[in-house]
Amino acid sequence: MASKIKFGAQIAQYIALRYTCPMAKAITSAEYQALAELRYVIRKFVGEGDAAAHAAGLEPQQYLLLLAIRGLPEGEDATIQVLADRLALKHHSMVELIDRLQLHDYVRRSRSRDDRRRVLVTLLPRGEKLLEQVARHRISELRSSGAALVKAISALLGKGHSLRGEMKS
Repeated sequence: MASKIKFGAQIAQYIALRYTCPMAKAITSAEYQALAELRYVIRKFVGEGDAAAHAAGLEPQQYLLLLAIRGLPEGEDATIQVLADRLALKHHSMVELIDRLQLHDYVRRSRSRDDRRRVLVTLLPRGEKLLEQVARHRISELRSSGAALVKAISALLGKGHSLRGEMKS
């Protein structure tokens, strides 16, 4: 919990600095190159994730939904609205995605005991097994080739800085 608060404070500090400190007058060629590299590395990572999902028999959105359910912060319920926000989908699109996963017994929908209007989504063992298969592959891949992503982000943020002006510890 303390790490979440610290991370949240760092994000808030970054946003405050980003919007109160003027940017350099001109974007340098190195910054354009770093931004292009970051975009390339992210697209490559996403594409490889899509391929891993397909190899497990899932559509990429299905994998992302399973991951969102399993990866929610502690204490946050997997409601349709929360999941829609996490995947940047409209409510009705999330309902359709959940319907497809429920047909395969990957997830279950149930009403909240506290508020019957709230619909909760939970992973079923079959969905958990598929998620673990894809996530294990993704984590392994990230551990072996994640340095390119870190390098691209570091190039944009500045050498040795995690936030503008703040040295990494």
